[in-house]
Amino acid sequence: MRYTYLTLAITIMIGFSASESLAFGEDKAKICAEAEARYEKLYGKQPADSGVTIVKMYKYTFCPLKVTIKQGESVRWVNVDKRNSHSVWFKQEKMEESERIFPDLGAKVEMKFDLPPGDYPYLCGPHWESDGMIGTVTVTK
Repeated sequence: MRYTYLTLAITIMIGFSASESLAFGEDKAKICAEAEARYEKLYGKQPADSGVTIVKMYKYTFCPLKVTIKQGESVRWVNVDKRNSHSVWFKQEKMEESERIFPDLGAKVEMKFDLPPGDYPYLCGPHWESDGMIGTVTVTK
């Protein structure tokens, strides 16, 4: 009987964790939809053939969280938040943290990826520990 209660308790905890993760994912999707709308309001639509992948910084989130680009292409981080400054830091690669990107029109950081193919995690210096503001650039050939 004791094992039945333990199994039930574990099942409930696993179910709660799964639903919490689902809600978290939905929240990120909603935040990124808001970020996209805010970007378009500020800058208009990005041309599909610009050769630059844009990552929006909004509500302690990189949108999209993961981007895939070809070697030699660029990523541009744009802060579309209303009041928070953010940064881009490839800490694992031992690169210096970018200057703070304030929510001013035109404030951005851009980086060309001549790095070997692979996954390059990055974070927002002031918000990665407290708010989990982390993203990934995947470079392919």
